[in-house]
Amino acid sequence: MRKLIYGMNLTLDGYIAAPGDDIGWSVPSDELFQFWSDQLRATDLSLYGRKLWQTMSSHWPTGDQQPDATPAEIEFARRWRDMSKVVFSSTIDTVDWNTRLVAGDAVAEITRLKAEDGGPIDIGGATLAGAAMRAGLIDEYVLATAPVLAGGGTPFFAALDSWVNLNLVETRTLPGGVILTRYETRR
Repeated sequence: MRKLIYGMNLTLDGYIAAPGDDIGWSVPSDELFQFWSDQLRATDLSLYGRKLWQTMSSHWPTGDQQPDATPAEIEFARRWRDMSKVVFSSTIDTVDWNTRLVAGDAVAEITRLKAEDGGPIDIGGATLAGAAMRAGLIDEYVLATAPVLAGGGTPFFAALDSWVNLNLVETRTLPGGVILTRYETRR
């Protein structure tokens, strides 16, 4: 069974975007960007909700062609463009860059994908991850917590019907006061 990993940058008060979908607070340091790039390199498949897909696909398909792109950004853009991706949405009609669109039952499809042979699966987008969280499908949580309070916005964690017990796997401090933590779901 494949491992499903949910990770994002978030504020200290638990938001992945401030009101108005503002993510201006989440500019990663070189070290944090490298961490996410290493995560992407180790990922076999990425799952996206519509909003995160639109954010990622507005930049990364040509991120390696930007005049100010760093070597790390060039590598990330190429890997992102070439890797297998699935977008869950009933409101968009087409996707590109080695991506498949699913408009049906996200939990059923994620369950099916986890049961396949292969490497780790990354899931992104609060609504999509929330559905997977409530279904008990997330195996690992990766939080890059920035020292900023948003006061509202899009929460990282979904409302749950019951608690989820976790084991701390890793914690480290990154530049800018970002705390990186990884937790595995205790089964």
